[in-house]
Amino acid sequence: MSRRTTRPAQPTVTAQSPCPCGLPASYGACCGRFHTGRAAAATAELLMRSRYSAFVVGDEAYLLRTWHPATRPASVGLDPGTRWSGLEILDTADGSMFHTTGTVTFVARYIHDGETGALRERSRFERKDGAWVYVDGTFEE
Repeated sequence: MSRRTTRPAQPTVTAQSPCPCGLPASYGACCGRFHTGRAAAATAELLMRSRYSAFVVGDEAYLLRTWHPATRPASVGLDPGTRWSGLEILDTADGSMFHTTGTVTFVARYIHDGETGALRERSRFERKDGAWVYVDGTFEE
């Protein structure tokens, strides 16, 4: 008899659900519009938030599409055993509609195999062909 491990189910996110990024809007009106391509993130912070939401909903295509071509991996390798549970923006520098680069420091909380954790990163963003893209990030303690 084989033994199965039960993993926490990722909550289903619909267009009417609260946006996982934490802004006070529905997913469809917030990050969902970026994921579908109906709109583009106007700031580095909005792109960061939409990328976090893409991890929550498992949208690997969006994550790759918004990754700088010079640093983009072949795949993201989303872990189905990870449930993302919250995003906190700690700091932003530049990254507005008037900048070409920006940084966003954040904490993303998660549950993996029943254990809670937090990932703290300082992410760098650039504008490429007019659109914000993720370049890379450094993990912080």
